[in-house]
Amino acid sequence: MTDLQLVAPLAGWVLPLAAVPDPVFAEGMMGPGLAIDPIGDTLHAPCDATVATLHAAGHAVTLQVGAPAAGVTLLMHVGIDTVAMAGRGFTPLVAVGDRVRAGDPLIRFDLDAVVQGASAAVTPVIVVEGAEVTLVDPAHDRLIAVGEPLVRIVAGQGGTIAAANTDEGVSREMTVHLPHGLHARPAARIVAAVRASGAEVTLLSGERSASAASPVALLSLGLAHGSTVTAQARGGDTAAVLDTVEALLTAEVEAAPAAPTTAAVQPAPAPAPASVAEPGAIAGVLAAPGLAVGLAAWLRAAVPDLPTGGEGVAAEQARLVEGLATVATALDAAAAKGGQMSHVLGAHRAILDDPDLRARADAAILNGMSAAAAIMTAAEAQEAQLRASGNARIAERADDIRDVALRVVHAILGTAPAALTVPAGAIVLADDLLPSQLAALAGTGIGGFAVAGGGPTSHVAILAAGMGVPMVVALREAIRVIADGTPLILDADAAILIPDPAADRLVQAKATIAARAAAEATARAAGDRPAATADGVAIHVYANLGSVADAQAAAAAGAEGCGLLRTEFLFLDRTTPPDVAEQAEQYRGVVDGLPGRPVVIRLLDVGGDKPAPYLEIPAEENPALGLRGIRVALARPDVLDDQLRAILAVPDVERCRIMVPMVASADEMSATRTALDRLRDELGIGPVQLGAMIETPAAAATADLIAAHADFLSVGSNDLTQYVLAMDRGNPALAAGIDGLHPAVLRLIRMTCEGAATRGVPVSVCGGLAADPLAAPILIGLGVRTLSVPPARVPATKALVAGLTLAAAQGLASEALAASGAPQVRALARRFAEESGR
Repeated sequence: MTDLQLVAPLAGWVLPLAAVPDPVFAEGMMGPGLAIDPIGDTLHAPCDATVATLHAAGHAVTLQVGAPAAGVTLLMHVGIDTVAMAGRGFTPLVAVGDRVRAGDPLIRFDLDAVVQGASAAVTPVIVVEGAEVTLVDPAHDRLIAVGEPLVRIVAGQGGTIAAANTDEGVSREMTVHLPHGLHARPAARIVAAVRASGAEVTLLSGERSASAASPVALLSLGLAHGSTVTAQARGGDTAAVLDTVEALLTAEVEAAPAAPTTAAVQPAPAPAPASVAEPGAIAGVLAAPGLAVGLAAWLRAAVPDLPTGGEGVAAEQARLVEGLATVATALDAAAAKGGQMSHVLGAHRAILDDPDLRARADAAILNGMSAAAAIMTAAEAQEAQLRASGNARIAERADDIRDVALRVVHAILGTAPAALTVPAGAIVLADDLLPSQLAALAGTGIGGFAVAGGGPTSHVAILAAGMGVPMVVALREAIRVIADGTPLILDADAAILIPDPAADRLVQAKATIAARAAAEATARAAGDRPAATADGVAIHVYANLGSVADAQAAAAAGAEGCGLLRTEFLFLDRTTPPDVAEQAEQYRGVVDGLPGRPVVIRLLDVGGDKPAPYLEIPAEENPALGLRGIRVALARPDVLDDQLRAILAVPDVERCRIMVPMVASADEMSATRTALDRLRDELGIGPVQLGAMIETPAAAATADLIAAHADFLSVGSNDLTQYVLAMDRGNPALAAGIDGLHPAVLRLIRMTCEGAATRGVPVSVCGGLAADPLAAPILIGLGVRTLSVPPARVPATKALVAGLTLAAAQGLASEALAASGAPQVRALARRFAEESGR
């Protein structure tokens, strides 16, 4: 035998032998070969041969090709350390001495059992005996189907691996400086750059590899801050594409470096639950505030019956193509309607376009599956990758993949998801919620959501908060024993679920809900009339906005204005900045959506977790303390001038107020004021209010100096909290400690209010604390006179304000400032709310 073509014995990803996490295989001690990370469940013969040995545990087989004296012996070993499974999950389909043809099944195995029971599922295919051979035309790192050409074995050429392509490509070692590691946003940018380049790029990290054309494959690497990765590029301008990939791995900046993930195969850490406030309560993590009482109603996603066997490769591939196209059209049409769901739909569209998902489904079809079963199999493999990434934020996106796959399944089968029939007022319990399920329940009177899994930054958490429906996530195994119909109290403000509450506790919760509902109804009936405390102190309730649709929702909810318009939605996810005309059109739409009301437009706030690649922000040793916010705008006066011109072009510019992000000194405000005044004079426009965001301890400590150059100050409590406490708000391990009600944060807010008062400048809060019903009375007591909240929270916040007196709020604030920590402040605030009947 001088030349033998091997075909793939498994469907999966082809890897170099060096990527196998076992030195015996990786260092070639057993011979040359390749490896496959499987997505199928059957090992097939790679060529015509005779079964030479079959391990008693059923996990490994050797094949003799040709005569023993002149041929070669092949070893195929399903998984690493699978011998310890003692045969569990393995079913041999052949016996020693059997003659097999290429493609014949050899061993069937339970892939889930291998993934859970072995150190790795990767399967080496090795030439272990025979003359020296060269492996020619090996399949490079890619998805392969059973029966596709894998490698040629040519005898007598020195025992090497010869590349099929004369373009051996370029490799470069890189270090990940993204403080949260490689997460969804930079992964999407890498994918876009690689696809546009036409090059084939692979990232290697330890024994793992991923195509840079697939966002899910990249996320599954679990690359943490400080990780070293090798990027390999073939075809096209390899140097340029590697430059781009390196920039995206190193130049994006975020809030603060996250601790490196030590083992990517470990499950993603769940967010730390809140401390249990009372006996019998199950602690979780707050996702959307509120209080609800209702009966438990379990919601479980039903996957339709999937035909396993296909009706031919061509027919099933056509069905897959048609199903993908149908879902793409539906997602595009739904996203065009705007609203908060459009962001989620955009993410789902990106999943649908993922070449890795499509390649896995195609491989499954080539392996005999139906199109519907193939897309679900592909999605489940990607879900498993994300859940094993070691990153909680990435793991939260696994539900989005399942959601997309189920849409495609229904499109292929011509079916529709089962109607969700949850009783009005019920507390929906779920292991996990899909965004499409939550959207289907919108407007049905659901009392709240209690989820065993999930996370506070998942898409369903964001949607629930926008709907104004309370949600607690990460309740874990404790809720799985709760039966349908069990009475529940869901206190999302305290992040707890109380099953079978005592009668008096139930009465108390219902009374609180009734009082809140009555107060909110009164607030809604008052429309956008200014809110005031019970003793007549005006407290304005504005809304935080990110789009025209948000402005319309805020107007309907009775918002008195916009306290924060995030303009970065115009600048991100694109290769060039928006021009003046595009910006002006969007600002005008938001201002028109809130007729007669003020709109605070925040200047471009990039850096941190919001990169804009075209601004070429250089890599920084500590990006959280680097070039971000107003520092970027002052470093790029052309970008600042364009944005100021666009705001000044709004017809009702007298209603516009401009806010400067991440201010740390009075000089930054003075420089921005100079630029604004220069353009106003040039355009012949009268005065426009200019304010500063207080997000740094420096700004809070010098609020009196900054106020000399400002018409208003607004506290960004999310960033202020992380800087004061030196805790990255994006780090799940710190979730329990990052609380804006820490006395240190409250003392800086008081300092801000006192400093602003020396100049007669009002102070607002536009961060998360403003929408927290336990925090709002304290903020008012400290001197804050405007609260800016999500549109759905406007009525509840106005109602809360109406039930306060300034004296009571000031008394609570004084106690909070003297407390020892955030838990003690929350206990004070909760007692205050109970005594106030809220």
